[in-house]
Amino acid sequence: MAKHPLFPYQLYLVISEEACQGRDFLKVAEQAIIGGVEIIQLREKNTDTPIFIEKALRLKEITERYNVPLIINDNLEVANAVQAFGIHVGNTDTPPTEIRSRWGNQLQIGYSIEYLSQLETMETATANHLGISPIFSTATKTDTVTEWGLEGIRLIRSLTDKPLIAIGNMNKTNAVSVVQAGADSIAVVSAICSAENPQKAAYELRNLITQ
Repeated sequence: MAKHPLFPYQLYLVISEEACQGRDFLKVAEQAIIGGVEIIQLREKNTDTPIFIEKALRLKEITERYNVPLIINDNLEVANAVQAFGIHVGNTDTPPTEIRSRWGNQLQIGYSIEYLSQLETMETATANHLGISPIFSTATKTDTVTEWGLEGIRLIRSLTDKPLIAIGNMNKTNAVSVVQAGADSIAVVSAICSAENPQKAAYELRNLITQ
């Protein structure tokens, strides 16, 4: 697929210590980058902010070494403390308009689209890129509203030219069809974090979606 000029990161890893199932998440992240991951989001939903900052700083040492942008999930304090590339928020988190008014263009803002009506809001207009969540149901995220499927991606693609990141049970069997439906980036969690060989898993996924 052709890279979106505003978001040229086709393989997007969402990582957490929990998703790595007991393995060192920093090692998993580095292996994934070597395999072809181009951008990483650190998601630590149930972690106190000081520990989240510590994890993010350790991860940023790795991402900077490989020139890979780091996105922080829904914690402005962490994103600012580590000077992250961006922040990702859902529709019950800090709104993109509030982030932009407080921090200007300092952070790239990703915003999860769970309802079609969100596309007509100022929040979506303010965000830099959109996470279409989930494309397919997944055990890692149980609080979702819409399962978009391929038709959902096609519909959203027809309504916006913003970069679209597909998340939700993305793996080798469905990544190509999701890209063909209009996604600019594939976000994966367990397909890499739980893989026996994260580097190989990332390499295979990247090869599939960049052909």
